[in-house]
Amino acid sequence: MCRAQVINFPRRGSSSYPAEIMHRLQHLANRSLIAGVFDQSPALVRTKARETSCLVQSIRLKTQGPVEEYGLKRFSTAGATVVLRENGKMREKTLTMDTINPQVKAVEYAVRGAIVTKAGDIERGLQQGQKHPFTEVIKANIGDSHAMGQKPITFLRQVVALCSFPDLLNSPSFPEDAKQRARRILQGCGGQSLGSYSASQGVDCIRQDIAVYIEQRDKGVPADWDNIYLTTGASDGIVSILKMLVSGQGRSRSGVMIPIPQYPLYSAAISEMEAVQINYYLDEDNCWALDINELHRAYQAAKEHCHPRVICIINPGNPTGQVQSKKCIEEVLHFAYEENLFVMSDEVYQDNVYSPDCQFHSFKKVLYEMGPEYFNTVELASFHSTSKGYSGECGFRGGYMEVLNLDLEVKAQLVKLLSVRLCPPVSGQAAMDVIVNPPLPHEPSYLQFHKEKSAVLGALAEKAQMTEQILNTVPGIKCNPVQGAMYAFPRIFIPLRAVEEAKSLGMSPDMMYCLRLLEETGICLVPGSGFGQREGTYHFRMTILPTTEKLKVLLEKLRDFHIKFLKEYASLEEPKR
Repeated sequence: MCRAQVINFPRRGSSSYPAEIMHRLQHLANRSLIAGVFDQSPALVRTKARETSCLVQSIRLKTQGPVEEYGLKRFSTAGATVVLRENGKMREKTLTMDTINPQVKAVEYAVRGAIVTKAGDIERGLQQGQKHPFTEVIKANIGDSHAMGQKPITFLRQVVALCSFPDLLNSPSFPEDAKQRARRILQGCGGQSLGSYSASQGVDCIRQDIAVYIEQRDKGVPADWDNIYLTTGASDGIVSILKMLVSGQGRSRSGVMIPIPQYPLYSAAISEMEAVQINYYLDEDNCWALDINELHRAYQAAKEHCHPRVICIINPGNPTGQVQSKKCIEEVLHFAYEENLFVMSDEVYQDNVYSPDCQFHSFKKVLYEMGPEYFNTVELASFHSTSKGYSGECGFRGGYMEVLNLDLEVKAQLVKLLSVRLCPPVSGQAAMDVIVNPPLPHEPSYLQFHKEKSAVLGALAEKAQMTEQILNTVPGIKCNPVQGAMYAFPRIFIPLRAVEEAKSLGMSPDMMYCLRLLEETGICLVPGSGFGQREGTYHFRMTILPTTEKLKVLLEKLRDFHIKFLKEYASLEEPKR
């Protein structure tokens, strides 16, 4: 009697199999037989041949009736799926947790980590009718403006729509200034189509517009469009520059100085590239300012085990929301000049400055004002994006970087590296062009554009102030002013008993805090440990992007939860402020 070890056969809505499937099954069976020929006796091979023939004939007979009667399941495009080997063991997978690149396992990205996964599970459960002590999950974990309810900027969407479907250029529904920009962008595209590849550095006319924007932003500091590279969001540019900088082995391995707290892209990229992460701590007691003495401390300590080659700055800050002063930027650039460091300036929040006492200063402008000795020698890469600012167009994945003072041969290597990914999304490049080339006062779209932009930035400024004020009324929470960007990063007091419980569960105390917050209130925040923090301190990051009404609800729920948390774990402990 023949016994088959073949599972999962085709199901096409009919009870019989097409002839080509049977042919492929016969081929599969023969291949399985041949695989064992060379280590089997002739008699055993003949026996297996009879079994294989019997197997195929059995399937032909059985599939004359309804498929379901014989336990046959999903269709596989391979015709049939052989699950078991002759010895009954599963085929071993090539890629396992033991064989995967260990640098991939080392990568962590808290913004989309375990908390967010849990929030997604809860959200799906709510949709399926599961009961929770809340009716919705409020996600304040990521800077995704449109997901939080922000409306698109009309002019930007008009230009991208015209570029995507040029027939609309004949429509009277679109303003002439939007059409002019769309025509110019399309003329720079191959075949005058947004669907063509661009040059690896980006569409030339968009790079030229970016250079004009930078000159205007920096009050006349010259910008060469040949130093401009369009990127897939700012992240793509940051990773590309880091790839260029990482080299060496042992004590000569490249060290990358990053602020703590930091945006997890940096630590993730450093882990993936096996570079050395050099932490320098921002001064929480001084509104997260950058302390030059701390830079020197971190640099000197790192020299003992690596070669520090680059310093990264995020201004305005993520997750900390500070705006660095001009004096502070001058000190950083002088430090980089003295220690021969490459400077990476993450400036994606340059439009997000809310405090009247603060102003955005680009690293390039400050470098220029320090004189030719600095401006012509310090290697500087600055990054911008469509994802933040007032547009919040995260999904377009548009961005650019300006790279100064690269060695000419190294510059050619950068272009080669960028060419491997062909080009950034051309639709994202078009969106980036609108941000650097918005309507001018004499153009028909200016009034609506200005009104929408001002409304977005005005609402963010109000929510930044409201968040700081409400959090600072809660016992055991201290929040620095949210001067810019899109986040608050308050320090939270966690009682010793809660710290010990978290450690017994194998997690950081602020992770346990945020999990409890999610499970009891539906609020999704990111624990400070995902961004880095001084030992013995605890924080969380929250966006200020929800609507004003929803943000008030979030802050009230958070206040009530925190007081309850303190009462549960610290009935006799005095909360620290």
